[in-house]
Amino acid sequence: MDRITKQFLTEFIDQHGLKKLDESTSFEHFCGCLLTSAHVGESVDSEDIAVGAGGDCGIDCISVVANGSLITEPEEVKDLCELNGYLDVSFIFVQSETSSGFDTQKIGQFAFGVRDFLSETPKLPQNAAVAKYAAISREVFAHSRFFKKGNPQCFLYYATTGKWVGDKNLTVRRDGEKKDIADLGIFRNVAFDCVGSDYLQELYRKAQNAISCEILLEKRVVIPKLPGVEQAFIGLLPATEFLKMIQSSTGEILASLFYDNVRHWQEWNVVNNEIKETLEDSVQKAFFPLLNNGITIVAQRVNPTGDRLLIEDYQIVNGCQTSFVLHACRLHLENANVMVPVRIISTQDEEVRNAIIRATNRQTEVTADQFFAISEFPKKLEAFFATFQGKQRLYYERRARQFAQDGTIERVRIINMTLLVRAFAAMFREAPHRTTRNYKALLKEIGDEIFGPSHRLEPYYVAALAHYRLDYLFRNGHLDSKLKPARYHVLLAARYLHNTAKLPRINSREMERFCESFQKVLWSDDDARELLTKAASLIEKLAAGDFSRDSIRTESFTKKVLQSFP
Repeated sequence: MDRITKQFLTEFIDQHGLKKLDESTSFEHFCGCLLTSAHVGESVDSEDIAVGAGGDCGIDCISVVANGSLITEPEEVKDLCELNGYLDVSFIFVQSETSSGFDTQKIGQFAFGVRDFLSETPKLPQNAAVAKYAAISREVFAHSRFFKKGNPQCFLYYATTGKWVGDKNLTVRRDGEKKDIADLGIFRNVAFDCVGSDYLQELYRKAQNAISCEILLEKRVVIPKLPGVEQAFIGLLPATEFLKMIQSSTGEILASLFYDNVRHWQEWNVVNNEIKETLEDSVQKAFFPLLNNGITIVAQRVNPTGDRLLIEDYQIVNGCQTSFVLHACRLHLENANVMVPVRIISTQDEEVRNAIIRATNRQTEVTADQFFAISEFPKKLEAFFATFQGKQRLYYERRARQFAQDGTIERVRIINMTLLVRAFAAMFREAPHRTTRNYKALLKEIGDEIFGPSHRLEPYYVAALAHYRLDYLFRNGHLDSKLKPARYHVLLAARYLHNTAKLPRINSREMERFCESFQKVLWSDDDARELLTKAASLIEKLAAGDFSRDSIRTESFTKKVLQSFP
């Protein structure tokens, strides 16, 4: 392994808390994380995708990306179908080794394992992690009627620390295996890449920076200087240039860019169908900038150079519907001069940012609570988390890869909205069974029962801290990984083991005192381990050896946990 790759791997191990793993296994996590992140544009927890162990089918990491989001549970597939009305899926398989060369036999074994995984009647033994992804795969194909953008895509990556030079024997073997997978007839596109250290280093450098994109914006007007705004432009952006901003290098839409958009994707409603019909009409598409309200982009930094703009750390705060339709119609845009009206604003002033979100999202009804939940509450959470120091410190991530450039932060201490909503719902809404199964229903509670305007911030910090502590125990082997499907029930049990009293009102001083007592336990390495280990033992006893999702992720199991406390 060359010195640069080894240094990057060492940094990755430190940031992701993987010191218990040997070098070859850490390298598997490293490659899987980087190659998956290239498809989703945001940080990936390698523990979610690593499957390497006995019964791994010769595959080290498996990822499923649907509608721009990483899928880690079978139940999420149905939620996405109901939420978006379609499925756009990519399967990602990674095999990696620390050797400095590529091997034809390894290519064959890897591809054979992938074909067996995709088979309706697999022959190879599957460990629990592979079996979970097999269940996700079955769920995806069971909802094939939602493949409105075409069949899924399949990406295979064989990564080593060497350099890929296109050796003829290796290329022929790789291309032959790629054809065999394509011949299964279930994918619209199959790619098989052999990845060397140069590409891994490039991906690592990108992962350490916020999302950025350089675009060509010739037709633009500079808005005069405004308070709190560094730069602002109004213009007509070629649709093909705009797609660069919202798609990964492999063509998936980057769902994380729409975090601040309060309505998100509204399926193929009347308006979105009209946009689609315009883009697919050879005559009407030229009138697109006159028929569309346009897209608003807010960035931390915009650096103009001639007709080009380098846009860094940005989000689409209005125009989600248009963005998704443009992505869906991208094949109709390749050779067409379709222009998109855009507003690009560079500001680091949160008040200005939130004012823009409010103003540009008024064309459909959005409640004040929704605005607070999306814009104000996360800002308060981020500031509250920052009041803790040292080992007590966690980082609430309001924007994708917000802390990517700070190499001093352990990635396991970064808490995003999805994780926090699930942990809070499990512990303080007593709904661990809904954290994956019917997670969509939890999102509907945002602005009311979750991220409510009057809610105290302490319960959210405690939920994040408990999740971080539990994750540490899993990562370091203190708890058996078989308990992972019940991790949110473990968090609920830990809350009751700490204090069985009735939970105070979420906005009360009593809740503040409850959380202060709880967090003191979680701050202590020994006390936290003792509490969570005891909670895990209780869950293991109640599960009676059955950790299948159909058993654990149910309301009846949650009731069984609650009934075990007086």
